[in-house]
Amino acid sequence: MSEFTARDIDGSVAVLIPCYNEAVTIAKVIDDFKRELPEADIYVYDNNSSDGTGDIAREHGAIVRTETRQGKGNVVRQMIREIDADYYIMVDGDDTYPAEAAASLIEPLVNERADMTVGDRLSNGSYGEENDRAFHGLGNNLVRWLIKVIYGFEFHDVMTGYRAFNRVFAKTMPVISPAFEIETELSIHAVDKRWRVVEVPIDYRDRPEGSYSKLSTFGDGWKVLKCIGQLFKDYRPLALFGWLALILVIIGLIVGIPVIGEFNSTGQVPRLPSAIVAVAFVGAGMLSFSCGLILDTSVNNHRKDYEMSVIEAYRRYGKKSEK
Repeated sequence: MSEFTARDIDGSVAVLIPCYNEAVTIAKVIDDFKRELPEADIYVYDNNSSDGTGDIAREHGAIVRTETRQGKGNVVRQMIREIDADYYIMVDGDDTYPAEAAASLIEPLVNERADMTVGDRLSNGSYGEENDRAFHGLGNNLVRWLIKVIYGFEFHDVMTGYRAFNRVFAKTMPVISPAFEIETELSIHAVDKRWRVVEVPIDYRDRPEGSYSKLSTFGDGWKVLKCIGQLFKDYRPLALFGWLALILVIIGLIVGIPVIGEFNSTGQVPRLPSAIVAVAFVGAGMLSFSCGLILDTSVNNHRKDYEMSVIEAYRRYGKKSEK
């Protein structure tokens, strides 16, 4: 079987490059993708750069647009809204991801084995060798573990900025995150909505000299964790409030069982405050479970509406069925 190349791509491709102060690397990134995907449209969205990133990108043949709302999530949202293509490649402008892997990321989409592909930096060990920020790897592993526990899907690399997806996935993806949580949101959305996901191992290289990361290890890490919690509440409310209810009821029983024991022995309730606390915790647990049931019904109805919107998106953007 011959190796899949850019010539085998049946459809239009848009390379999406969100950028903030990437003057050191953006020219090489554009040139590399023009070489690997000569028929693709390359879009650089300048997110308030002060170092001339947009001008350099324009000189190297990219379509340059400006997004004034700061944050990668805001940029990706606007890209998806404005750009139409059969396939999208999303990549950072820092020259850490190889353009040579672009065809491999698109191949599962073209052959309808995936709706989103993920450039996996971790499986082959290249990220560990190149990246010297220890807490980045730790944070990635924590997010992977949380997604596995909550959703039952094991990603090898959640935080990678190198992805590809088809038009239907792009046009039905509700981007909520304003900043670097966008990768986590994309991953959780794909798993929750049962999109087909394929991970493609890639070689990662660290930023060249003079280029610096805009990612705050702890600040943005906290935002990612908040994003996971928010999406857990939105996508799996019965699980969240069910576990909360169980914890509250257990606390109530721990406090209340001695009170019940004394009442059975003496017919009296000498520790009235403990009894009140126990009833409060059990009542709060029952209320939490009730909230989970109500919200779960709402989420399931929303999921049905979403599935109908996907069907409509396939009619509008997907491949025409053969008669």
